[in-house]
Amino acid sequence: MKTRALGTLAAVIVAGAMAIWMTAALAQNIGGTRGPTPLDQNAAQPPIPAEVNDDVRRGRAYPEQPPVIPHTIQNYEISLNANKCLTCHGRQFTQQSQAPMISVTHFMGRDDQVLATVSARRFFCTQCHVPQHDAKPLVENNFRDIDSLILTQTGVDPKQAVRRKP
Repeated sequence: MKTRALGTLAAVIVAGAMAIWMTAALAQNIGGTRGPTPLDQNAAQPPIPAEVNDDVRRGRAYPEQPPVIPHTIQNYEISLNANKCLTCHGRQFTQQSQAPMISVTHFMGRDDQVLATVSARRFFCTQCHVPQHDAKPLVENNFRDIDSLILTQTGVDPKQAVRRKP
């Protein structure tokens, strides 16, 4: 009985040592976004890419996608006390600024009650909306939006389709 227990213990120890060795060996070969730099060393950092600042509205790739920010927001204060975004996108300023007004959903409380001001849950814009950078993708991306999938499958361009009245 003792011999069997010692044999099992030895097998577990050998298996554990092999797992640790293999993990360390594999970790040294991980490429990813680090490139060939070993995990125990710091890689040289590339320069931060420039923010896109052309004010061109971008299409959305999927339903309910928050719009991206087409301009720089560097030095914008978004805190409990102030929100620089609202000086252009707030309901009362859009005519003067010509910026799109924030969605009416931003004026709804937790229980879908309509509020006079922006809901506290929607006050921090950069939780959902992000600026764009002129950067090359870190990994290959073959994402296709729903409209291109429909066009491929049916030959009908959803952007050109005429809605029928019920």
